[in-house]
Order: sequence, then C-alpha cells, then structure tokens
Amino acid sequence: MFVLLFVVRHIQDADTNIMKRELTDSFIKKAATPKPDNSPANYSDGGGLYLHVNRVGKYWRYNFRFQGVMKTLSIGRYPEITLKLARERHEEARALLARGIDPCAFKKQAKKSQADQVANSFENVAREWFIKHLSTKSESHRKRTISYLKRDVFPYLGKRPIHEIRPMEITPIIERIQRRVEHDAHMRVLQSIGQVFRYAIANELAEHEPTASLKGLFSRNGELVHFPAITEPHEVGRLMRAIDHYSGSFVTQCALKLSALVMLRPSELIGGLWSEIDLASGLWTIEVRRMKADTKIKQANQHKHVIPLPRQAIDIFEELKPLTGHQPHIFPAAGRMGNHRSMSKETVSKALHRMGFKGQMTAHGFRSMASTMLNEMSRWNPDAIERQLAHKEKNRVRDAYNRAQYLDERREMLQAWADYLDALKTGGQVIPFKAKA
Repeated sequence: MFVLLFVVRHIQDADTNIMKRELTDSFIKKAATPKPDNSPANYSDGGGLYLHVNRVGKYWRYNFRFQGVMKTLSIGRYPEITLKLARERHEEARALLARGIDPCAFKKQAKKSQADQVANSFENVAREWFIKHLSTKSESHRKRTISYLKRDVFPYLGKRPIHEIRPMEITPIIERIQRRVEHDAHMRVLQSIGQVFRYAIANELAEHEPTASLKGLFSRNGELVHFPAITEPHEVGRLMRAIDHYSGSFVTQCALKLSALVMLRPSELIGGLWSEIDLASGLWTIEVRRMKADTKIKQANQHKHVIPLPRQAIDIFEELKPLTGHQPHIFPAAGRMGNHRSMSKETVSKALHRMGFKGQMTAHGFRSMASTMLNEMSRWNPDAIERQLAHKEKNRVRDAYNRAQYLDERREMLQAWADYLDALKTGGQVIPFKAKA
C-alpha cells in the first residue's frame, strides 16, 4: 500500500511539474469576459482548473473525477483569490485526490470543523452557561459576572476552542484581576471560569477542568471585606452634623439620615418602596425577595424583615412623602425613568465622599457603626442587634425561631440609638447607654 501511494504521489508530482499553465494576471483582468451574448465563459488554466466568468463576477473552479463521478470544487472568487493562490489551492486539491480523498468532501468537513470551533469557543460556551445557570441569580450577581467575563476573560480566551485551553492560559488573567481589584474578584472569576468548564464537560465539549490545578496558587486578598466605618463618638457627632448640613439633593440627604438610623444594607434602603412603610404603626416591612438571601429563599418570598421606626425616621418619611410619595420608590432615580427604578445604591457613598469622608465612611459602614457601638454599650441583647442587621443565623432552627423575635426590644433599641445620635450631633455629653440592671 505504501509503495502504491508513493508511486501515485510521484506520478502526481511529475504531472504537476509538466503541467502547462495557460492564464496570466493580465489576461484575467482585461480579456476574461463573458461570451458576446453575455452567457458564462470558462477559461482553462490546466489540470482541470479554470476561471468561470459571468455577468456577476469571476470564479475559480476545479473539475475532477472521483470514483468515476465528475465533480466540481469551488475555490473562490477573483480577485479575492488571486491566480497564484488559486493554483496553490488547486495543487492541494489534486494532492488530496491522489491520496484517495474527495476534495469537495474534505472542504465541507473543514468548514464544519471551523464552525464547530466557533460554536465551542470559550465565549460561546460561557454565554450559554450564563443563560442556563445564572438566570435564577440576582441581577447584581449576573451583571457582575458577565462584566468580569467580558472585560477580563473574553479578550484573551473568548475565541479559543474550550477543549484546547490549558491552565497556563488562565493564570495571567487571574493575576491581572488580583493586581487591579482590591477585594476577591479574582477568586470569583476563577470560580466562574471553572463553572463554565464543568458545564462544557457535562455537554461533552471538553474533557478537563483546568482551574482545579490553579486554586492553590491564588489566595484571597482578605477573608472578610471590612467597609470603612466611623465608630468613635466624637467623630460620629461630626458625621451627623455634616449630614445635617449636606448641600446636595434633599432626597439624598434623607437617604443619608435613614442610613444612620435603620441599619439596612445600601441596596435594601435605596430600593425601598412606599408600600412597605406604615407610618401609623411605625414599621418598615421588607419582603425577603429584596433582602440578601439565597435565591431559593428569595423565590419563595415567605419571610419578611420588620424594622421598627424611631420617631426621627418617621419625621424623615413625613418630610419626604410630599416629594416622592406619588412614586413607587422612596428614593427614585432622577429624570423621566425615576418612576420605574430607584437611585443608585452608590449615591450615599458618593455623597459621603463629597462631604469629605472618603476612606472613612461608606453607606455600608453605617451598619458597622451601629453594630459596633451598640455592642460596646452592653445594654442590648446581641441577638436583637443581629436580628436588626438581618444577619442570617447559622443555626436554621434558631433562625426560624428568632425571625419574629425581639421586635419590642429592637423598637426600644432603635429609638435609643436615634436619640443617642441626636445627642452626639448637638455636641452633648458622650455617655454610653447604661447597662441593664
């Protein structure tokens, strides 16, 4: 078989060497035209290669016989495919034919392989995984995930066939994110890449999960993210006075004041709805779908977080209601779209920056401020403080039991906290709450 193949190749090579080529670039450009009656004309270059010319354009074709059947291979359009390139592809096709391979079938399979590579590129598989497996996640989580993939991963791995990607290609991507981002985004991106590969393996698009060998190479920049927070009484008083004299939007000022009083997460406070507020009862009731919780818990939406409002918070709501009470959101976005969405959760933090507290205080820091100072006062039950913060109890049975507990104590605690902040703001004596007898 080897000898026969060698002889066929030798004959083919010899035939190539003596083949007479008939076309020239000059002829193709000037003289290769359709027939006088505008019907197509064919101009042979030898060996079955010819230029087919019609009213639309000029096309390279190769006529050959395979297993007794006459076939035609389309090579491409002139001038995109030059005379030289057409001859090169003609020789490649003849070499395939000499080895018993149908050039038309080979071209079709090559196109399919190229299409499969595009379909199975990392970006395409990642987007498919994103649609199928992140649809139940929160909007913020989805936006954050696709943002990192588009900015940091797709430019480097997006077009690569996913089954060809190796660990060494992923390492510099994660290192770049780790250098640029202060927190643990690099670990989350590594996790997302791993999830994409596991999805590919499950769908027989890849065989190996390359991130598994990288997890030991990267450490977290910090196991716990600490938000800047002011906890020294004199500085808290200065902060409250600055909020009282805030010169920006009145709605933003109200968000600043409430951030200090109700201990909510920024997104929970800014996303507040007027339908959640009962000023007569002094309660703010938030469904769990708006809270930080597991996706399944949010979807079930069977729990609520109840915030007893201190007198100062009720006063703020009463001042704010004439301005935004006709809209669903307590803190609507500016402009015509304000009716449909709330202001950015970054608004409070940006206001604090403008007030001169950048690096000292954030919107989330109000929770740390209240938690730290209330726990240091030793008057309040730590479980009541945790319940007000809406922290998830590690013990599920205890969490279910405590969900509706401490409401009376929390009402007393938040009123005392609001009064304490007022005292600090006016520069009164900074005396901690007395411990319970």
